Amino acid sequence: MTCFNSAVRDDADALPPLLAALGGARPVRPPVWFMRQAGRSLPEYRALRERGAQGAGMTGMLGACLDPATAAEATLQPVRRHGVDAAILFSDIMVPLALAGAGVRIEPGVGPVVENPIRTPADVAELTARSLGEAPNGPGGLAAIEEAARAVVAELGAPGRPGATGGLPERALAGLAHSCGAWGWTPLIGFGGAPFTLAAYLVEGRPSRDHLAARTLMHSDPASWDALLDWCARITGEFIALQIRAGASAAQLFDSWAGALSPKDYRERVAPHSARALEIAGRAISPTTGGHVPLIHFGTGTSRILADMRAAGADAVGVDDRTDLAWAIGELGGEGACPVQGNLDPALLAAPWAVLGPAVDACLEAGRAAPGHVLNLGHGVPPTTDPDVLTRIVARAHGDEEWEGTALAGWDGRVGTPGAPAPDTGGDRA
Repeated sequence: MTCFNSAVRDDADALPPLLAALGGARPVRPPVWFMRQAGRSLPEYRALRERGAQGAGMTGMLGACLDPATAAEATLQPVRRHGVDAAILFSDIMVPLALAGAGVRIEPGVGPVVENPIRTPADVAELTARSLGEAPNGPGGLAAIEEAARAVVAELGAPGRPGATGGLPERALAGLAHSCGAWGWTPLIGFGGAPFTLAAYLVEGRPSRDHLAARTLMHSDPASWDALLDWCARITGEFIALQIRAGASAAQLFDSWAGALSPKDYRERVAPHSARALEIAGRAISPTTGGHVPLIHFGTGTSRILADMRAAGADAVGVDDRTDLAWAIGELGGEGACPVQGNLDPALLAAPWAVLGPAVDACLEAGRAAPGHVLNLGHGVPPTTDPDVLTRIVARAHGDEEWEGTALAGWDGRVGTPGAPAPDTGGDRA
C-alpha cells in the first residue's frame, strides 16, 4: 500500500487540517469530526428520514443509504451545522454485503440481521462465490453510492474549486464556511466495516455480545474462516475504494468487534485480512486530491491490539474512550509512531460544559504527543445529544470565540437539500 504520510507536502498548512494531521503534521487548528455525526442527534436528519427513501429498491436504513439525494443530504447536514473539519459518507457497513447479495437487513432497535447465517463450509463457499454488486440491485446500488459521494464533494469543494452552495440558508452557509476555512474545501471521509466485524455479523446472524459462533468457526474450521474473511476483506476494500474514486479524500476502516479477540487470535487470524482490505482501499486514487488518501483504522475495546492494528497498514489509528489516549500514543510510539484519532468519552456530551470543556482541552493536550491528532469521540454520537454541544466542541477545539457564539445562538431550524424546498420541522431547534 502506498503510504499517504510520505506524500504530505512540507507546507502542511496548504492542506485542510484533517489531511495535514493524518499526514503527521500540526495544522494551524486541530481538526475535529464526530463518528456518527451524520444523523441520530439531528432534528433535520429525523425530518429527512421521515420521507422514507427507497434507494435501489430497498427500504429502511439501507434504502436511505442507497438513495443518492438522502445520503448526500445526511452527509452534509453536520458540516453545515457544526463546521466540522470533515464529512463522512452517510452509509452503513452492511451496504456492501447487501449489494453482494448476502441477504442482510437492518431492523430498528435490533441492528443488522442476516437472513441465512453463514455456519458451514457450504455456506462459506456459496457466499464467497459472489462479488460486490452481484445482487440484482447491486449495479444500481453501487452507482447510487458514487452519485451521493460526488454530490457531497460538489458542495464541499476541492483544491482550487469552491463548493457549489447556492440556495442554502445563511446559517448552513456559515457552517460550510467555517469548515472549509482558509483552505477553501472540506474533505469527505469514506468508510467500510473491517473483515472480522463483517464476518461476525454474517456468522452470528445478528448483533452479539461475545461473538461466540464466529470465534468457534475461526477455531474449528480455519480454512472456511480464512475464506470468509478473505471475501469480507475484498468486498469492504472494494467498497471503500469505490468511495475514494468517487471523491473521498480520506477513509476509515471500522472494526467494531475486534476487541472480543485475544491479541494472538487477532494477529494470526484477523490482522492479515484487515491488511488486505486496507491494501485494496489504499490503491485507489481520489479525483479530489489526485492521489492516494490517508486511511484510519478504528476499533472498540482494542487497547491490547493497537500496535497490531497499526501494523496492518493504516496511516492513523483511532483510539476508543476505554483507552487512555496518552498510553495509546506510547503504545504506538517508537518506529511505529503514527497519527491518532480520538478519544473523548461520548458520555461527556451530556455533562455540564464546566466538565466537558476541560475534557476537550485535556484530550487535545494528550494528542500533542502524537505526530498528528484528530479530535473525535471514542465511539459514536449518542442519539440524545444536544447538537449545539457538538458545535461548541468544534469551536473549543478551533479556539474560535465567534464560532462558539454561533453554537450558543443555536440552529435556525431550517433544513433541506440544495434546489429543493425545505421540509417543515415545526421550528425544531436543538
